[in-house]
Amino acid sequence: MEALPNFGAIGRVVDILGNNLTGTSQVFFNDAPAIFKVISSTVIRAQVPSGVATAVINVVTPGGVLSSNGPFQVLP
Repeated sequence: MEALPNFGAIGRVVDILGNNLTGTSQVFFNDAPAIFKVISSTVIRAQVPSGVATAVINVVTPGGVLSSNGPFQVLP
């Protein structure tokens, strides 16, 4: 799973690409919950939450928790 782009400021909306994302119930940047919308089974659109720096993105799906394959860089 990866974010495109893999960097951005707090509040920026990014696409999270993966597989079997339908039914996602939560998205976290480290432990901070993000506002998100499932676009398709392969794309989620999420807003970078406040209070995070470099982060691993975790997506909670019916099949389990998926983690990003690289860190998301939060810009000032």
